[in-house]
Amino acid sequence: MSRLFKLKTVGVALSLQMTQHSSDLWVGFGSFVDKPVSPYINVHPSKINNPCSDYEIRCRPAHGFHHVLSMTGNMSEFTRVIKRQRISGNMDTPEGGLDAMLQAAVCHKAVGWRPEAKRLLLLMTDQPSHLALDSRLAGIVTPNDGLCHLENNIYTASTVMDHPSLSQLSDKLLENHIYSIFAIEKQQYQWYKELVRWLPGTYLGKLGLFQASNLTELVVGAYKELLSEVAVTVSLNDRASSRFWVSVSPLCPNGSTANQQSCSRVQPGQTVYFNITVGMHSCPDNGEDEDISLTVRPVGYNESSVIRIRSKCRCCCESTGHCHNSSQAFCEETGQEQRDPSLNLSCQSAGSDLMCSGRGTCECGRCVCDQSRLGTVYGKYCEKDDFSCPYFRGLICGGHGDCVLGECVCKNDWTGDSCECPASSTSCQSPDGLLCSGHGECVCGRCVCSDSRRSGSFCERCPVCQSTCQSNMNCVFCHAADGLSKREKSHCNKTCPTSVHYTDNGQIGDKWVQCMYVSNNNCRYPFQITTEAGQTELHIHTRAECRSSSRVGTFLSVCALTVLCGLVVVAVSRLLLLKRHRPPGGTADGVYNCTDKDLSYIPTTNEKTVTYRRDRPRDHPVEMNIQVPKMPINDPWH
Repeated sequence: MSRLFKLKTVGVALSLQMTQHSSDLWVGFGSFVDKPVSPYINVHPSKINNPCSDYEIRCRPAHGFHHVLSMTGNMSEFTRVIKRQRISGNMDTPEGGLDAMLQAAVCHKAVGWRPEAKRLLLLMTDQPSHLALDSRLAGIVTPNDGLCHLENNIYTASTVMDHPSLSQLSDKLLENHIYSIFAIEKQQYQWYKELVRWLPGTYLGKLGLFQASNLTELVVGAYKELLSEVAVTVSLNDRASSRFWVSVSPLCPNGSTANQQSCSRVQPGQTVYFNITVGMHSCPDNGEDEDISLTVRPVGYNESSVIRIRSKCRCCCESTGHCHNSSQAFCEETGQEQRDPSLNLSCQSAGSDLMCSGRGTCECGRCVCDQSRLGTVYGKYCEKDDFSCPYFRGLICGGHGDCVLGECVCKNDWTGDSCECPASSTSCQSPDGLLCSGHGECVCGRCVCSDSRRSGSFCERCPVCQSTCQSNMNCVFCHAADGLSKREKSHCNKTCPTSVHYTDNGQIGDKWVQCMYVSNNNCRYPFQITTEAGQTELHIHTRAECRSSSRVGTFLSVCALTVLCGLVVVAVSRLLLLKRHRPPGGTADGVYNCTDKDLSYIPTTNEKTVTYRRDRPRDHPVEMNIQVPKMPINDPWH
């Protein structure tokens, strides 16, 4: 239910986010539950049409896969269709998600995949998926044929064919150039993490509960990451797959040549090279040469290349009846060709199981190295090349050397594994002629500061270092305590820098840091600090400015006077307010004197009777009457 809730609120938000990355976004929708047979669903008549009848909820009948909406660019239509959907249910925990993915991948016409578009298939689930052979519990033993079986948008083979295997689903996704995105609730994240390892071009994301924004961010992030990852897949003919092996080595733009199958974070305009090596484990049983085809597909792209390879399992002899290397083996004098196992051994280097290092073919005991667009492969066992050296900034050997035997031979004035470092330290000299301003060393043409607080191309910046005033306060305190006596200067060596001077006039200049030390007796000692060539120099002023303690009394007197003035202002304001609000005719004591005119406006007082009643639970109610007679105007109320 939470998955459907997310989809109902994500359509428009997703389209707005994707407009930043795609100008023509189309979306479609399909639903899946499980195979609609026992024991995967409840086959009781009351449950078939409404699996949720026990919960008084109207649900859809269980189904293997239902294609609901073909690809459309109308987001309003997508949102409208999603809002009409209802949940369904099954008996066991796993679901038929892989069945649905395969049908969505191969049913091009029904789904509406566009040939030129990037294709993403999003699977949202909070449960694991059934795998191949799970259907045997229902008596379904027919393997999945990998074909489209949609009739009236319903998967009709759900009850007669098994779930697809991971390798079968992987092949169909690659054949149809589809990236897959798994949006998984966190409870099942680990289960799918193991599964997606077998599905190339797949992104795994974790969903939060009822967070539609999380789904939008997940899809957009997956789209960006999948498009920035470049990978290829290589497939052989089924009849030859057991006798051949394939190795794929990418050369990424950043120069990485690690044992990986893809390059990540590839930016537009960058080029990724793949070194694909094909080798043989064995020859056919009849020993004959054969032709095989090798298909190379970039993951997620509607492109592929087919490479035809001819295996040579027989020794081709010269007209004399001898092989090219007569010391290795001989052929029959009749000119017939035969296989000699010893010839293969001469094409293997010591300690290697690969023929010609896996980068060539063995012909009559000699390695014939493969040709590569990346460079030249050579050597007795094809073990050498001129392109497998480290890259720097997208250039082999940084563009400052040659690749020989897999190692960079740097040109003059360059060094490093990839010739990325200048041999000279000129680039580390600061404007004052010092190496890294005297605060670091030159490593690979760059300054490495000896003090972690420093930064800049020449270690010239140190905002924290400008607060060295505080770090030298103890030194100035020591000298001030001794009265700035030159004879007592040696006592402060432990707390002071190497060079300390007394001066009557302050130093002026950008290289000097101006500081101030205030002693306990209110004396101020100005001093300056500078650092050159790693040495600190401190100058202390001998003319201290001492302030009298009477200033504290002056400060307190001013505060007291301010408070007194405030009290006077408050008292005067109070008197003015009382005078302003005194009524006309009033006296100083607040008694009001009525005139004859005023009496005509004073209402008369009538006699009142006030009754208090008190009810008791058992006795009769008690009433008390109070009569209030008329009162003279001037009499007070008692």
